Amino acid sequence: MEKDYLIRLKSLREENNISQQEIANILNVSQRTYSYYENGRTIPPRLLIQLAKYYNVSMDYMLGISNKREIDETKKEVSH
Repeated sequence: MEKDYLIRLKSLREENNISQQEIANILNVSQRTYSYYENGRTIPPRLLIQLAKYYNVSMDYMLGISNKREIDETKKEVSH
């Protein structure tokens, strides 16, 4: 489960027929850097959030915590 997000990174990209270069451009990183992310280098949380929004999936799904892709809109926001 620790590296489930690596599988999700690649599978979401492939399911959407998007190249590593295209995703790298969206994230404003090099293709090489994005390749490193798919192969195990730690990806910054802000980029994971950006990808979850891009693919329209929940962070739980992106991280491999849940198999439910949809974002639960019924959850209330936590106020500070």
